[in-house]
Order: sequence, then C-alpha cells, then structure tokens
Amino acid sequence: MLRCTQRRPKQPAGAVAPQYSPPCPRRVTLRSLTFVIGTGRSGSTALSRVLNAHPGILSLNEYMASVGDAAFPAGELTGAEFWEALFRPTPYFTNMIRSGVPMPEFLYTRRPGRYAAETTGIPALSLMVLPHLTDDPDGLLDEIRAAVVDWPGRAAAGHHEALFELLCARFGHTAVVERSGYSTGWAPGLRATFPYARFVHLYRDGPDCALSMSRHPGYRTITLMREIKERTGVEDFGELTAEHVRSLPPDLAPLLEARFDPSLVRDRVFPLRRFGALWSELVTEGARFLAGLPAAQGMTLAYEDLLDAPRKELTSLAAFTGVAPCPRWLDGACALLDDSRRGSARRQLAPAELDDLLKSCAPGTQALEENRS
Repeated sequence: MLRCTQRRPKQPAGAVAPQYSPPCPRRVTLRSLTFVIGTGRSGSTALSRVLNAHPGILSLNEYMASVGDAAFPAGELTGAEFWEALFRPTPYFTNMIRSGVPMPEFLYTRRPGRYAAETTGIPALSLMVLPHLTDDPDGLLDEIRAAVVDWPGRAAAGHHEALFELLCARFGHTAVVERSGYSTGWAPGLRATFPYARFVHLYRDGPDCALSMSRHPGYRTITLMREIKERTGVEDFGELTAEHVRSLPPDLAPLLEARFDPSLVRDRVFPLRRFGALWSELVTEGARFLAGLPAAQGMTLAYEDLLDAPRKELTSLAAFTGVAPCPRWLDGACALLDDSRRGSARRQLAPAELDDLLKSCAPGTQALEENRS
C-alpha cells in the first residue's frame, strides 16, 4: 500500500505549468486502475471530490461519460487520432448547453476559458474531466496535446493507459480512479479492455435516487431519448432515418436537433415510476456485473453506508484502490459528505406516489439483496 504525502495544490489560472517528462509511449500495464460504476445521482459526484482530495489518487471525473465509445474504436489509433477523440466536443452535451439545459456536472461552463459551446465547442476532455483536476484546464489540455499527438499507433487501451500515466506523472499520483454517472452499461467493455482493472459498484436507496433523477436535466433527457428509441425501434441513434424522425410526436422530434426548446425537457411531466424502473434496471445491471468478477476485483459501496460510517467505508475503499487511508484525508472527506438528502423520497412524496415508486424500485432492491447474500 502507498504512503500518504501532502497533496499538491491546483495550478492557479494563468500559471505556468511545471515541466514534466511524458511517459515512454509503450503499452503500459497499470496495476491500480479502478472504475466506479453506478446509476448516477447516488453520491458519486461527492465521491469524486473525496477521491480527488487524496494525495495519491488521480480522480478522473466523468472521463468515460466525456470520451465515450468514440475513444475506444477497434484496431489501432495514431496519437493524432487519439487526440481528436479527446478533443472533439461531445454532441449531445453541446446540444444541451446550446439549448439552455446544461447539467450541474459541466464544470467548464462555470469558469469558461477559450472554448465555448456556441462557437468552438467545448473539448470532450475539458467539459468535466480537466476542471476537476486543475484551475487551468486550457493549459492542461495544451500539455496533453503536446504529448499525445506524436504517440505512435497502437490499440485504444494503450493510449488511454499512457494518458493515465501521463496525468499521474503530472500531478504526482500513483492510483487512477475513474468515476462516471450512468455507467453500468460500460462495465463489460471496460472489463474486456482493461482486464486487470478493479470495479466499485456504488448505489443509493432506490426511491431517493429515482426522485433525484426525476429532477436532473440529464436524466430527464435520457428518459426522453430512451422513449425515442422505444418508439422508433432503433438500438442506436445512428440508425434513425428521416422517416423515423417524422413519426415522432412534436414534443420528442425536436430533441434530435442541434438546438431545442428547453421547456421540452424542463417542463415535461414524468411519472416517478419511470425513474424507479430506470434505477432498477441500472442497479440490476451493476449487481450482475459485479457478481461475475473475481473477489479481488469487485467491491460494493452503498451511499447510505458511506454516510453512516465514512471512515470505515473510505478506509476499505482506499485499500481496494491501492492507497493508504491518510488520517488528514479521512478528516477532510467526512466534511465533504452531506446526508441532508437522505430519505428525501419518504419525506417529500405522498403515500400513494411513494408506494408506486417503491414498486418500480422493487426489482433493483431484490437484485442488490441477492448480491449481498
């Protein structure tokens, strides 16, 4: 296990970045790569902040959500092609920003730099990943480009591993933890790509998580996009034809455009059971995936357990990811956790609405119980 050292402060905006030596562009075998998978709206953003405060952890916040499947093509990529996958703005996030329904996870838009959704587009890596690591995301993006574009051709996994190594060297970290919301669907592919990686399945009480989803612009949009797929019968939006789009009702078809009326997302009335069903689907997916892993590569973490016993749970999490549970880190981490939203569904919903939501969450609750037994 790695010893604790004082965490380096973020670089202030405009500061000159320290010099570093990029790692040798060979295939790197990372021994401490962990993915936190889950439904999202489960305390995962708070967990990213906690992990980012550890002096030994490179916390990759929403990395998979940012780069997506486009950064994991079959075959080899040149360094320039890999850079393009990191730089190219994510279309659906761009459309959300342009349409006036940005997500709170979009860190770059809070302190915008040289990129903007309306003009240049915000690079995929810049929107959520780099502002989590530094106060100068544009400067760090420039550093990454300077290193990456000249890397030789290799499989996508090798490029991602080398990037993780580069960032670890840049910030003085030794362990990598990636955390994205709505990420259980990526788990099998990540397991195949990084067979040595460890996985943490993070989940939250079903009704509370579903209620939070129902109020979040991203999950409201996800629910509408899922409805579009159901109505058209496609599995991928690339399969949509003009005829498919014409068949959609006027409150759905505009969502496929580069800019849409935000009221289509903001003002839509959804039955809460739809989000309960989504929670059940995702936690069942995560529980089944974890059940298929070797014990040393899988860990479950309930958000409520983290709130009840933060030192115990974070000590276990640190050991699982290969770092030491620094006392100073544990002290600070406890201050970052907020239990004020625990039990929100039971406090805020009428009995009939809560009962309906509990029924929709029942399959996921059962899957979690079976995984624990």
